[in-house]
Amino acid sequence: MKRIVSFLGIAVTVLIYSCSTVAITGRKQFAPLPDSELNSMSFTQYDQVLKESKLSTNKAQVNQVKSVGQKIQKAVESYMATNGLSDQLKGYKWEFNLIQDDETVNAWCMPGGKVAFYTAIMPICKTDEGVAVVMGHEIAHAIARHGNERMTQGLIQQFGGVALSYALQEKPAATQQLLMTSYGALSNVGAILPFSRLQESEADKMGLIFMAMAGYNPNEAPAFWERMSANSGGGAPPEFLSTHPSHATRIADLKAQIPEAMKYYKK
Repeated sequence: MKRIVSFLGIAVTVLIYSCSTVAITGRKQFAPLPDSELNSMSFTQYDQVLKESKLSTNKAQVNQVKSVGQKIQKAVESYMATNGLSDQLKGYKWEFNLIQDDETVNAWCMPGGKVAFYTAIMPICKTDEGVAVVMGHEIAHAIARHGNERMTQGLIQQFGGVALSYALQEKPAATQQLLMTSYGALSNVGAILPFSRLQESEADKMGLIFMAMAGYNPNEAPAFWERMSANSGGGAPPEFLSTHPSHATRIADLKAQIPEAMKYYKK
């Protein structure tokens, strides 16, 4: 038990001195892992993904992804510079690629600015504005250091399980197994998934502003997610069991955020 108390004391100390603030939203976050290490791992993994994937040869779509990506990159860099946050982009090596995959409706941005779109999402994007909705959202994840938070959260969840196991070591084996299973389920539904949904909503808000700053109309965002909802066919799990907000929640939230984003919109 002394070990657990000691760990909790250290954890509280680290929490106090490792909090930072997310750009735009102002949310306090706990992301203590060195960004330089995460970026290095990100670059290695990104290169591996590209080696194992087939890049699209559709020049129009490839150019669209790169062009929109570069415009949002400049908007992000401008925002961070204006607000004295350029140090947070230190070590970024921006890259935008389109992977040939007509089944995976997805896109992502790794720490350090490594972006990948899959060809299956392009028909849903339809226009430059649609690409900008997705691009702004994915880049926002990197700018908000969500990857850092999730890795930290995973480590804490893992250690919490170890600590609980230690505390229950004198209990019957069946009781230990039951409580450990409950810990996993409750920590996931009660903490991990809601926090993931918070990150998704935060990325939506930040992405809306980034796309507006890059010259793309934020009013196109709800329309993109309506198309995404139609494409999913209503097969999503209940929101409380999902890592993402429901389409209906996301669309409603975006519509509410558009007036603020329009303040940044420059045609």
